Amino acid sequence: MAEKVLMKGNEALAEAAICAGCRHFFGYPITPQTELAAYMAKKMPKIGGTYLQAESELAAINMVLGASAAGVRAMTSSSSPGISLKTEGISYLAGCDLPALIINVQRGGPGLGGIQPSQSDYWQATKATGHGDFQILVFAPSTIQEMVDLVFLAFDLGDKYRMPAMILLDGMLGQMMEPVVLPEAGKTVVPDRPWAADGHKNKRPHNIINSLYLDPLKLEQTNIERFKRYEKIKGTEQRCEELHTEDADIIIVAYGASSRVCRNAVAAARAQGIKAGMIRPITLWPFPVDTIQKRLVSAKAFLTVEMSMGQMVDDVRLAVNGAKPVHFFGRTGGIIPSPPEVLEQIELINGGI
Repeated sequence: MAEKVLMKGNEALAEAAICAGCRHFFGYPITPQTELAAYMAKKMPKIGGTYLQAESELAAINMVLGASAAGVRAMTSSSSPGISLKTEGISYLAGCDLPALIINVQRGGPGLGGIQPSQSDYWQATKATGHGDFQILVFAPSTIQEMVDLVFLAFDLGDKYRMPAMILLDGMLGQMMEPVVLPEAGKTVVPDRPWAADGHKNKRPHNIINSLYLDPLKLEQTNIERFKRYEKIKGTEQRCEELHTEDADIIIVAYGASSRVCRNAVAAARAQGIKAGMIRPITLWPFPVDTIQKRLVSAKAFLTVEMSMGQMVDDVRLAVNGAKPVHFFGRTGGIIPSPPEVLEQIELINGGI
């Protein structure tokens, strides 16, 4: 059995990617994710991999595109403003049907904002990671171990569905340390990519990686086919954790670092006799709509808790579709909500149901 090791979140992400078969990292430094890139800079040359600090975020994401088109597992990491600069390249990746892993260790915004933890890039990740009609897979870990596990899942599902994947966390998770179990490096089998532009050796037709369609009918048909794939993903890849939801009157919906706070608030509410529970989305896209709708039968109200002015709450409201009240509580600017603050919101809602 593998031993647990104590690792910082950012460094655990990097080591997990290496264990998952990634040997090509392209990035640009920005807090609070810099340790991830620094770890890759030290480790990649020792294992025959490629680390390259690009001249800009735009250059880095296009290097990822080129590497993925050539058939290898490639990734980049950044923080909120840097991800904004990468969005054009992410759109090109989606338009070329290329898998790639993108890490966003969120900081406060908008603009330069601050380097403290935030969850204010939810809309960007799930609704507008770039121009055009497309989605990307979005995963939201809440522990360092889950970060490690989701790196493998993100690479695998990206390959399976030929699309970019993002792991969305925040500065708190990136900087904190927890014990993790890492899989043994070299045990992951990276699947073949018969579509890659890696040289045909006169054994097959050319593979062309392209996102430009001058024929509007061809572009429309390509987009329609891609969205059929997205519908399949919605039906098979929704992931979440449920905590005390079977009998809960009030269900909190929270992800990432916020869910850690809410777990304590739920326990405190239960100690008072208030039937509180939590749904923790693990996939932000596809959003766990099915689980929320399943709990509409028994729940009396929902409370969305975020480190933002309210973004995921829109998806919760869409899933609830007016059947039950949906409340919101958030802190922003890099402030993490506290368990007593969340408990107070639970108590207020409980008094009105």
